Amino acid sequence: MRNRFIAAIAVAVMGASSPLLAKVTQAEAARLNNELTPVGAERAGNAAGTIPAWDGGLATPPANWREGSVETNPFPGDDALYVVTGDNLDLYRDKLSDGHIRMLEQYGPAFFMPVYETRRTAAFPEHVYEKFRQNALTAELLDNGNGVRDTIMTSPFPIPKNGLEAIWNHILRYRGEEVSFRSASATPQEDGSFNPVVNHYDYFFAYSQVGADLADIDNKIFYLKTETIAPTTLAGTITLVHETLDQVRSPRLAWRYDAGSRRLRRSPNLAYETDLPNSSSLRSVDQKDMYNGAPNQYDWELKGKRELLVPYNGYKLHDSSVRPEDVIRPNHINQTLARYELHRVWVVEAKRRTGIGHIYERRVFYIDEDSWQILVSEEYNEKGELWRVSEAHNISYYSEPVFWTTMEMTYDLKANRYYIDGLDNGYPAYDFAPGYRGNEFTASAARRAARR
Repeated sequence: MRNRFIAAIAVAVMGASSPLLAKVTQAEAARLNNELTPVGAERAGNAAGTIPAWDGGLATPPANWREGSVETNPFPGDDALYVVTGDNLDLYRDKLSDGHIRMLEQYGPAFFMPVYETRRTAAFPEHVYEKFRQNALTAELLDNGNGVRDTIMTSPFPIPKNGLEAIWNHILRYRGEEVSFRSASATPQEDGSFNPVVNHYDYFFAYSQVGADLADIDNKIFYLKTETIAPTTLAGTITLVHETLDQVRSPRLAWRYDAGSRRLRRSPNLAYETDLPNSSSLRSVDQKDMYNGAPNQYDWELKGKRELLVPYNGYKLHDSSVRPEDVIRPNHINQTLARYELHRVWVVEAKRRTGIGHIYERRVFYIDEDSWQILVSEEYNEKGELWRVSEAHNISYYSEPVFWTTMEMTYDLKANRYYIDGLDNGYPAYDFAPGYRGNEFTASAARRAARR
């Protein structure tokens, strides 16, 4: 009894609005086949008719796409309905995040937001939808919310009751079973000049394997191996990550092979506020994928939903004909390639816990109701000032129905610079079936690969 009382207090301290046991009733779960979509979004459109009903998403590729090729734009005839600028933002203020308002004010008129028809394209395989309903009936937060139990494959809490459940939905959202791709990152100078860093990424999502359960995956969400291809000064650098489910009980495991020293070393600090490698200190490690890792440094509050203008269906940025120099501009990306749409998003606020030394005192996340992907986030410094704004431009991939980022950027409003990742233009299409096995992601396997 005393332990249950302590656990309840811990949840209350973290801003949770429900008991620790988060399982929903059969009646609640039945909503996922009725007024809610399988992932927990509102199936109906909005009252104004500016957000349509969800009709299954982009589950079938466009007719002009061929297997093995880069995703083509499914809406080539779409023109912007209107453009939000620093001059007219007051007309749309209620549909803008604080971060975007600040970007429009600080970087206008070059920074603007072309707004297109809302297309609810997020779609996933049918077996993933089945797991959403199963997870809703069984998933629970571990004590203090540092992990989850009785869940597998995809987001645990399609009907979230608190902020921790919502952020875990993002962390554990379905991104396929495995994927291999190449892309570049950059940290442009204020004049727009940049030197890209090209990496090859190999993911094996243990948590999302068909037929897996928590006992099989040894507390692992995924395995990731990256190899730097360019520039020559960094070429051959390999990073290996074992992403754990409960990172407080079993912290993330990471190794880094430096081609110069020809040694594979553990990287115990590759987490939380540590600078993301090759980001020029413009992004922290836990901002990769918009947010990752253990949520134990913050108190999380679910603020409800908003209708917001957010990056969505970023096929222009993903286009095979576009090159990094077409995307990168001083202070921010080329906004003519961006696409914003009106969508319903969950708003989650994270406030740094007492005694924690993270560089961000407060963070606000805007999470897509149709996919549990964070679309926009705001990061605040010690003084409570808006410091950085992050965007994730997403697409629905075709060879595996997955809604995931194609490009991410973090804008530093103090430095007038930004970090951009996902410059995959000119590289082969993402391979969602490379045929990996978990034992290919061991430290010894990485060491052998580095020496070849």
